[in-house]
Amino acid sequence: MSNLEDLYREIILDHYRSPRNRGELPTPPAHRVEGFNPLCGDDVVIYLNVRDEVLEDIKLTGHGCSISQASSSLMSAAVKGRSLAQVQSTIDTFKELMTGHDASLSKDEEIDEELDLRTLGELAALQGVVKFPVRIKCAMLAWNALRQGLEEFAQSPGH
Repeated sequence: MSNLEDLYREIILDHYRSPRNRGELPTPPAHRVEGFNPLCGDDVVIYLNVRDEVLEDIKLTGHGCSISQASSSLMSAAVKGRSLAQVQSTIDTFKELMTGHDASLSKDEEIDEELDLRTLGELAALQGVVKFPVRIKCAMLAWNALRQGLEEFAQSPGH
């Protein structure tokens, strides 16, 4: 096992054992969205507090395997305090890492260059998940819920 794989394993275990941004935000004003994976029973509830096109705060609850919970924690740390455009870009980049498909390109366009893992920071620790296709849904659960929550927020009255 390489030192890099050991580091990645430690990052995942750290976020699983000591998840970041755990808890709830009062609704309203926070937007609440749920994600559930019926295949394995993992679930996540995300609370989003958006102001002036910035994701000011994010909190998470839920339970599941180490991959889903670590991914949720890593996601929350990566997007908190970022502009909605940056959050969307991070979601797209993570999806590309997990699926090999750049979400910002149409299916007819090809990816010319490899994903630069350095842009992902600690999120790169989850790159090993792609070796286990059944676990990709675990890693993507919170990310899909976040995307859904942001879409719902954008369509909500007063936004």
